[in-house]
Amino acid sequence: MSTEPDLDALRGAPYTQWHPITELVVPRHQVPRSSVASIDVHNHLGRWLNDGEWMFADPNELIAVLDESNIELVVNLDGFWGDELEANLARYDRVHPNRILTFTWVEWARLAEPDGVAALKATLRASAEAGARGIKVWKNLGLDVRDSDGSLILPDDPRVIEILGYAGELGLPVLIHTADPKAYFAPVDLHNERLDELVESPGMRVGDSSAFPTFNHLIDALETLVLATPGTRYVGAHVGCAAEDLDRVEKILGAASNFWIDIVGRIAELGRQPRRFRELLERFPDRVVLGTDLYPAASDKFEKYFQFLESTDEGFDYLPRESYPPHARSTISAV
Repeated sequence: MSTEPDLDALRGAPYTQWHPITELVVPRHQVPRSSVASIDVHNHLGRWLNDGEWMFADPNELIAVLDESNIELVVNLDGFWGDELEANLARYDRVHPNRILTFTWVEWARLAEPDGVAALKATLRASAEAGARGIKVWKNLGLDVRDSDGSLILPDDPRVIEILGYAGELGLPVLIHTADPKAYFAPVDLHNERLDELVESPGMRVGDSSAFPTFNHLIDALETLVLATPGTRYVGAHVGCAAEDLDRVEKILGAASNFWIDIVGRIAELGRQPRRFRELLERFPDRVVLGTDLYPAASDKFEKYFQFLESTDEGFDYLPRESYPPHARSTISAV
């Protein structure tokens, strides 16, 4: 016997309680393992994102996960510099030299010091000599790092250009995260597609005020940096930091042969435009790389990426259902 719905209660229910389940009857494939040996260029194995504890108590557990998922190499972005870099290199790279590569960081706050550029170049050289295989540039460059006069330092600052140009001389590629999803810069209202996420984690919002550069300003600064340092290889994290605008990403790829992109954390955007993403892949087949940002790494966490890249499925969740609320209320289709 059916029960009539309480329409008044439904009308007044909070939007956060609405978790629709699709009624589509379409093929669904589990893809627990990559069909080809893969490289994850964007992951975290260190301590800064895990309350000071290593992501894996036993690094051999990580190797087992990589083997199970057919990932032959992973890039650890948690090297920082100095003692923390040494700890990561000793724990991972020197024990598993063919499976894990650790990237160093740049202590950008030192640019506020009179000798900041020289000091940072010396630290980069020391990091390279110690065994760092690249550099991670985080989004705080452009959003948090301030000069001696209090102004924000952006990626196209001449000092940044000099330092990352020097990285190219050292043979260090740069994985750079500039800005954040466009919705983080927009008003938090009922038009914001990431409202679920921003209500639950308000600190993720950048803002839409004059206190911060605009999203487009930051992406312009990234492009200027990349073009000004042709001897340095870059991977633009999160689909070139502009997954919502593949025309903009394609423009940078076309202008800068030293620019690659990873797909980390953005299959929610790419899966809503799979045909457009396929066009970009077909134009730049060697310049789009796998990154997952899934930490601590686990075999079941990689499955959504493999399903998106290797199946023909349509209208599926880009996160496990237990991960609600999502980035945006949408499903995706495979590329």
